[in-house]
Amino acid sequence: MTQAATADWEPSLAAWLAPFLEALGHKVRQRWAPVYVRGLLGPGERKSVQPMAARVAPADGDQLHHFISSPAWQTAPLAAVLAREADRLVGGPDAVLIIDDTALPKKGEHSVGVAWQYAGVLGKTANCQALVSLTLARCEVPVPLALQLYLPQAWCRDRRRCAKAGVPADRRAFRSKGAIALAELDRLRAAGVRFGCAVADAGYGSSAAFRRGLASRAPLWAVGIPKTQRVYSAAVELTWPATPATGRPRRHGIPNQRPVTAEAALKRGPWRPIRWRQGTKGPLTARFAARRVRVADGPQSQTGHRLPGDELWLVGEWRSGGERKYHLASHPAGTPLQTLAATVKARWACEQAHQQLKEELGLDHFEGRSWAGLHHHALMTLIAFAFLQHLRLRRSGQREKNLRHRSAAPTDLARRPSRAARSARRRRPTAMSQVPRDHRPAQARMKLPK
Repeated sequence: MTQAATADWEPSLAAWLAPFLEALGHKVRQRWAPVYVRGLLGPGERKSVQPMAARVAPADGDQLHHFISSPAWQTAPLAAVLAREADRLVGGPDAVLIIDDTALPKKGEHSVGVAWQYAGVLGKTANCQALVSLTLARCEVPVPLALQLYLPQAWCRDRRRCAKAGVPADRRAFRSKGAIALAELDRLRAAGVRFGCAVADAGYGSSAAFRRGLASRAPLWAVGIPKTQRVYSAAVELTWPATPATGRPRRHGIPNQRPVTAEAALKRGPWRPIRWRQGTKGPLTARFAARRVRVADGPQSQTGHRLPGDELWLVGEWRSGGERKYHLASHPAGTPLQTLAATVKARWACEQAHQQLKEELGLDHFEGRSWAGLHHHALMTLIAFAFLQHLRLRRSGQREKNLRHRSAAPTDLARRPSRAARSARRRRPTAMSQVPRDHRPAQARMKLPK
């Protein structure tokens, strides 16, 4: 790293961390929080406490470990600052809030929340921890806002195990991933985070209760569903047979048609090729189809079927490999298929962010076993990630400003760039790894607390 780049990076991090340290309050913690963030940002294959301490604070590894593992400080004040800063970076009516989860593979059975459960990063069931995540994204720039541990039922039933791992008493009751996500969504809305649409995969969208909760909180939403989800056509009507002279009056009408699966509803299409974004190797395309439906998620009728619910879009995606995926979207009638396709595909940004949190910042490297330590480490990785996005967006804005300034020169106006150059200029970088390496900290130039 050059001297000039280091000089630019150091004050940028200090300014970025200032509101977080103010929220942290405690002087000793204010001293060690920047050291931990520098350790996450710095070089090295492992980002667990001991390897980081060896690089950034060789004589004070115990203090760094105590800082991250201590249950004496809460994440809420720093999480509120992160929400405010993330909203400033990418929030707005055209932003998307992505609800998902990510797995941290583990060995042994003592790490808090570890259990035999599905790990998307491995593509199979494995021994791991699962973190529910919420990510704010705009213009293909993701900023993760929340990582909350999902506690399996086996853990919730074992009070002794929870106490040993330091699980707070108010978090020991079982909550589904959907319930955790909705609670975090409430927190972000209360913090003023702005977004225009919320999206989630089928792990969340398959729950009618989650869909109802999301509909009451998000202006627009789109969720994945299994192909077996039953739906009615938008033209379904309820009939009310004559009430018998005796017996209880009928509470629900009878649909004039039977529901079908999402797969059957879109079987005949029409399927249209749609390009939803530009990838690193060219445009990303798939075939999509959509129709208005009413989801069979109302009260159960006398025939055994669920009654029609709200009218929504059923969106199908037919990938190049032959796999088909299905989604529900609350967008109004008349929404173009291109918009629906881009909305349901907006989830890719959180997958990219999860990968970078692990590969760049060591989200899955934490070796502690406690509830507090895991959530403290996760929060510090989120703060570090947001800082890198802050640097990237600032540099991107400076480049655009310079280009606008240069465009006023007559010689530049007369020189039309090539098609490849115009395309590259329109595309914004989409990966944190594209942040110039001269903005990554150098161990030799870190100013550590005394």
